[in-house]
Amino acid sequence: MKPASFEYHVPDTLEQALGLMSQYADEAKILAGGQSLVPAMNFRVAQPGMLIDLNRVNELSFIREEAGTFHIGAMTRERHLEFNSSLAKRAPLLTEAAPFIAHPQIRNRGTLGGSIVNADPAAELPVLMLALDARLKAQNASGERWIEAHDFFAGMFTTALASDEILVEIELPFMPLRTGWSFMEVAPRAGDYALMGVAALVTLDENGKCKKAKLVYLNAGDSPVDAKESARLLEGAALNDALIESAAAMASEKEINPFGNIHTSIDFQRHLANVLTKNALKQAVKRAEENLQ
Repeated sequence: MKPASFEYHVPDTLEQALGLMSQYADEAKILAGGQSLVPAMNFRVAQPGMLIDLNRVNELSFIREEAGTFHIGAMTRERHLEFNSSLAKRAPLLTEAAPFIAHPQIRNRGTLGGSIVNADPAAELPVLMLALDARLKAQNASGERWIEAHDFFAGMFTTALASDEILVEIELPFMPLRTGWSFMEVAPRAGDYALMGVAALVTLDENGKCKKAKLVYLNAGDSPVDAKESARLLEGAALNDALIESAAAMASEKEINPFGNIHTSIDFQRHLANVLTKNALKQAVKRAEENLQ
């Protein structure tokens, strides 16, 4: 298949890109890595009248540390997230999950911002944004605003971005002290979309009890699913197998809403969520306990 005809613009600066979006917002699409958009255009699922290619806008590709946070440009390649030593030390959940994103060739071209804006509920990076309490900076020709990750994802392939806005930057806080992490998923083959996946974070207090927990799931609803009630069940307690099993059961039975597909049934997705949650929480707790030393 070939895409429908479209205009093509390649701005050299963010200012130029924002000007184009201001003028052509209703008919334009942003091209970042193109790993999702181009196939959709080839199958004519997406038929934008104009593409605005950001690959020359070098100012949107960076990873910086600022006062206990990372600031990452939206055009930063997924491969750079995978191998950045500072992220590995202070946001290890992100670097642990990065190799699960498709294949190395895809990660060489795919971008952090492109995946986030695509808002695929089966993708890893939107889930990680919720798990890591990210803030996302949107900009248009008249100004900018920060959006919390939990307000950004509005449904399947849908975000809070206005039609003339571009996602330009992502802010991630450093992982808190005494925190353990884990990312796990099950896919038919390495690089395929996962049947189910979970990102888990556990922060312990000085006495080894759970101070805070996060459980966020992919391919478990029409957007990333933040299982807040299940995480809350863990907080304030010394985590043992029985409590972990209760949280996994609650999340898999009551908080996620998987759709099933040609590869798996809804019941099997719930089973996977249960097993993955128990394994991920146990790994996160072990890592958190190691950080208590």
